[in-house]
Amino acid sequence: MTTDNIPKDYDHSNEKKWQKKWNDDQIFKFIGDGTKPRYIIDTPPPYPTGSIHMGHVLNWTYIDMNARYRRLKGFDVMFPQGWDCHGLPTEVKVEEIHNIKKNDVSRADFRQMCVDLTKENIAMMKHQMQSIGFSQDWVREYITMTPKYMERTQYSFLEMFDEDLIYQGIHPVNWCPRCETAIAFAEVEYESNETSLNYVRFKALATNELSEKNDGSGNELSEKNDESGNELSEKNDESITNPETDGVLIATTRPELMSACVAVVVNPDDERYSDMLGTEVEVPLSGQSVKVIADSEVDPEFGTGAVMVCTFGDKTDVTWVNKYDLDIIEAIDEKGIMTEAAGRYKGMSLQECKLATINDLKAEGCMVKQEVVQQNVGKCWRCKTPIEILVKKQWFIAVNKLLGDIKEVTDEIKWIPEHMKSRLLNWADSMEWDWCISRQRIFATPIPVWFCEECGKVHIAKKHELPVDPTQIKPSVIDKDGNKTDYICECGSNSFRGEEDVLDTWMDSSISPLSIAGWPNPEYSKNFPANIRPQGHDIIRTWAFYTILRTKALTGIKPFEEIVINGMVFGEDGYKMSKSRGNVIAPDEVITEYGADALRTWGANSVPGSDVPFDWKDIKYGHKFLRKFWNAFRFISMHLFDRKTNSNNEFINFDNIKENLEPLDKWILSKLNNLNKEVDKSFDVYNFQIAINSIQKFVWHDFCDDYIEAVKYRLYNKEMDEKSVNSKIAAKYTLKTVIETTLKLLTPITPHFADEVYSYLKENKIASDNSIDSIQLTKWPESIEELINKEIEYEGKLAIDLIGEIRRFKSASKIPLNAPITNINIYSSNNKLLNTLKKFIDDIKGTLKINELAIKKDKLDVQEKVVEITPAMDKIGPEFKGEAPKIVSYLTSNNPEEIAKLLETDGKIAIDENIITGEHMNMKKELIGESGKKIDLLNPDDLDLVLEIVK
Repeated sequence: MTTDNIPKDYDHSNEKKWQKKWNDDQIFKFIGDGTKPRYIIDTPPPYPTGSIHMGHVLNWTYIDMNARYRRLKGFDVMFPQGWDCHGLPTEVKVEEIHNIKKNDVSRADFRQMCVDLTKENIAMMKHQMQSIGFSQDWVREYITMTPKYMERTQYSFLEMFDEDLIYQGIHPVNWCPRCETAIAFAEVEYESNETSLNYVRFKALATNELSEKNDGSGNELSEKNDESGNELSEKNDESITNPETDGVLIATTRPELMSACVAVVVNPDDERYSDMLGTEVEVPLSGQSVKVIADSEVDPEFGTGAVMVCTFGDKTDVTWVNKYDLDIIEAIDEKGIMTEAAGRYKGMSLQECKLATINDLKAEGCMVKQEVVQQNVGKCWRCKTPIEILVKKQWFIAVNKLLGDIKEVTDEIKWIPEHMKSRLLNWADSMEWDWCISRQRIFATPIPVWFCEECGKVHIAKKHELPVDPTQIKPSVIDKDGNKTDYICECGSNSFRGEEDVLDTWMDSSISPLSIAGWPNPEYSKNFPANIRPQGHDIIRTWAFYTILRTKALTGIKPFEEIVINGMVFGEDGYKMSKSRGNVIAPDEVITEYGADALRTWGANSVPGSDVPFDWKDIKYGHKFLRKFWNAFRFISMHLFDRKTNSNNEFINFDNIKENLEPLDKWILSKLNNLNKEVDKSFDVYNFQIAINSIQKFVWHDFCDDYIEAVKYRLYNKEMDEKSVNSKIAAKYTLKTVIETTLKLLTPITPHFADEVYSYLKENKIASDNSIDSIQLTKWPESIEELINKEIEYEGKLAIDLIGEIRRFKSASKIPLNAPITNINIYSSNNKLLNTLKKFIDDIKGTLKINELAIKKDKLDVQEKVVEITPAMDKIGPEFKGEAPKIVSYLTSNNPEEIAKLLETDGKIAIDENIITGEHMNMKKELIGESGKKIDLLNPDDLDLVLEIVK
């Protein structure tokens, strides 16, 4: 092969060729036979939305770079791909596509619609993932909606139920009216918005005043204040006026829940309400009587210091209801519509009720005032509808029983970056409610439970029944002969109602490390715990928390050794990428223009835990770098493929080549081996940014700009003497070593490019292992300690810096870089520097095409000669006017050197009556060396030397 067979430019469209080859050859398949150390990656299963976004790209680029690196390091890597199919997003999309609600068709039909959509979306996302070169083992693909995976989820339910960690109960839960289902606290997102704080008067009840505040004659009341309430009005806020005569003024952002009000709470230390404690007030509009009670959680400084407790406005209401055993009034139904308990507002939506209530409060004189305030509103993280708190019969995991274990396991796991661990621990500390795991949807793993129609007893499925949809099948038992028969309840009934609620989708994905390991098969322990969990910081409180909880409960140990957290992707406008902001860049758009590897270099140029901005200039730089590398490879290949080195047409023999390495060879090889160690360490600790930046800097500058340019003269040398031949062989060996090694270092980041270049090297049998077709299956290059030499790196840098100075001089002087320089003398009083440069004298001469190069310790002998003087007419004209021609004539007709000497001696020159000085002329000077020839002097700031360039 010759360079004619290698395209002049790198064509990223060839990436598809390599993706097909990798897939066809299944080179990323996990073997699992124990011949290699295992490396298990617990990969995040995304929702199959049909398209991947830049957040996915960043996350999976991290995973893929790590997987490829571990394979090169000799590990048997399990890199599965999962799909978290169940949940609200798919159901919402199906309802939108078919213009239906979930209950408009049968459960079976609706589920099938969800399955069909999910299959389509998985196919599209799988294609996109492969187009970016992600190296999953697709043989181990798992899909949570399949019977096999649902069986594992349901089995985990049975196991935890047997351990009394799962129970059914009637409790307040977060409820999404749009999705008509309960959701966990971890699925509630909080957004700040502006709303009205409404000051509403709750009227005091006279019966309370008579029975509890005085003896019936009004004596105590008359002692405390006069008819106008002066004493009270002095010690209370004017907006509250007199509580005993006017009641209590509360401030609320949720007036629509007046009908669900069950108490008014004040701070026990708030003197304004000390006389109201234990009394009753009347709720406006709905008219029920509620007690005024005290609790230290009330903030006296907010609003009026009096808070209405409604069932339920927020978590605090739930706390107070439970603490004081208050009544529960259900004023909102599952669809967010006001119930009969709302009285005149029955049938209204929440928003309609709020507006109507405010209008009525104003009309009836109960609304004192309104203020604009900021509030955090909890919303469903899927459809963004504000959530409500409803009392429902649901299934729960007893999180509080496991909190200690969760914290213990969290500390056993290595977190990268470390500070991300606090997010999970803080979330654990904030847990007040158990995890509600039941959902009132259809497309999800069924809860394996039946209820006896006769006595109501709960029957939990047995392992042999899994996977099961209890709405479709009755419970069964295995008799003594091994036959399956219908289950009979203890009450004698065989009539059962299957649980229609389904499991939270996190119940599926939170067993991912167990599922990929093969649990509950006893052999699963060979692949569990996983080595690593890579995920985004946005799902620490869900996927990370639930996985730790579930695996600890089911196995007693941690789910993974390490967890690596990636950040979010921000658009060029500085905001998180989102469709609503219109700042989304599709991965396909980048790949079409610049290729997947350019996109991957962008993803690599970041560190775990940090949010990443997307910038087209980063993509373009990655693309430009690959082209730079390609051009260098193409140039090098011309010399590598020329295996003959002398007149006898003998092939290159790299045996004992190290004995013939020249100083610059040793310099670049030392830097190469140091680079290998740095990149190896960076990949090992997931600092991909250091890896890609170090590789790019080395390849672009040290290798391409410096070393290749410095050895071209050796490669093109036609001399056939032993020294010249050995020098050429050493240069070729060094080029080959650097190109192969850096290519392997780049493989985890730019796998397509690496295999494309490697394929040409393999075809010419230059690579070290001729039996392997893909660089992906080679080994990580060894770092050769004996080639690492700090001193040679220091010396090589001096030589490279000197070459750079002279190249910049040629460029500034408009001298072509390939044009020869007659003679250069190097002067310095630094003996060590001079002795160092003597080692590189051939490289300096050859690289810069210097005919003669001398290194001298002698003192520089240089003279400055004035070779031309021209009149400064802007000075002469205005000053001398009519005498100016005499001065011009003098300056242009006399010897420049004589004029300069006169000026140097006297500082002025008299021409008739006119006196001129240096400001009246322009002098052109030249430097003359000891040879009598014109020279240029260079005195580099960073080098203790002077360069005399003879022209």
